Amino acid sequence: MNLLRILGLAPLIFAVSGFTECYKPVTNSGLPKNIKVVAVPAFQFEAKGLRYRVESRFTEAVSREIIKRGNGLKVQSSRAGADAVLEGTIRDFSFTGVLLDSSGRARVYEVTIVVAVTIRELKEGRILYDNQNFTFRDSYEFTSDPRSFFNEEDPAVERMARAFAESAVSAFVNGMGVRDDKK
Repeated sequence: MNLLRILGLAPLIFAVSGFTECYKPVTNSGLPKNIKVVAVPAFQFEAKGLRYRVESRFTEAVSREIIKRGNGLKVQSSRAGADAVLEGTIRDFSFTGVLLDSSGRARVYEVTIVVAVTIRELKEGRILYDNQNFTFRDSYEFTSDPRSFFNEEDPAVERMARAFAESAVSAFVNGMGVRDDKK
């Protein structure tokens, strides 16, 4: 009988004792409270060689992710009227063969992209977040049959843009690495 009472009271004791506090979801942005509008101008591309639309894919992915997970943050492309700006530069874009086929040709390639990102408060010019070395890797495969050839580089870049956006936005929305001297 006593055991039954104890088992019945256990959930109530856990709830009242604050045990549930461990599982609260993140509901506020890690950015200062005065940041409501974030400008995300087009990323710059300073890597060697030309790649079609890499910088615009990263810019679009970051904007979509801020809208999706930014807890009410608004996104725009221009700095006018924004509280903060997220500046991104693609510093390196490279791909190398990592797996050869039976003829000695590269069949699987690894793509590496290094991106620099900075979030700056526009009113005072303070840097809120800075990571100059976001590095992402992904691989794609060339088919050995020329009739079914499909260039996998574009989907690989799309995947890396989404992965970068998820990591970057998660970091500053959750307050990891965000500098706020006024807290």
